[in-house]
Amino acid sequence: MSDRYHHGNLRQALIDAGIRIINESGEDKLSLRKAAALCRVSHAAPYAHFKDKEELIGAIKASVTEQFTEELKRAVDGEENAESALVEMGRSYVSFFVCNPDYFKFLFSSLNIVAHIRPDRQHKEDYPPFVRLKETYLKYLKEKGIKKSRDEQEADILRLWASAHGLAAIACMSGVETSFDWNDRGAIEALLL
Repeated sequence: MSDRYHHGNLRQALIDAGIRIINESGEDKLSLRKAAALCRVSHAAPYAHFKDKEELIGAIKASVTEQFTEELKRAVDGEENAESALVEMGRSYVSFFVCNPDYFKFLFSSLNIVAHIRPDRQHKEDYPPFVRLKETYLKYLKEKGIKKSRDEQEADILRLWASAHGLAAIACMSGVETSFDWNDRGAIEALLL
């Protein structure tokens, strides 16, 4: 993420600046003026894109969620079966946050993620990337002809999510030193299996 706006997409630059401010100081310290200063544009420039701080915060949440959801969608859409899609989804989950560590901190410390784990219930407010995981898992069971109780399905969904999320969290930690290459597709897949 650049500290400076270079003629292009000021809206996205303001979103990125907003994420940085929220991650460093908290949502209450965010202002359009501070985001403009990080982008090195006039204090009035953000108002061409956002009417106020709340609109910027909404745009930040929507932008990060959309990018994350699209990354997982691309991972799943290219796979021939649900089993390989689950592995690819986990790998993409980790890779997305390795490339966007500020997004990880923002999503999981600032955003109120809603996720109903029970596989037999659908809720329109569930976080879209989680919905994609749950749908892919249920498709996997159907393709394999595997019968599991709701409790077993819930436990499996939690394990899948925890595995990818845990690896992403470790990869995004600033104090963790490892020789592991977080960009190595095969190595991440091995850790997920």
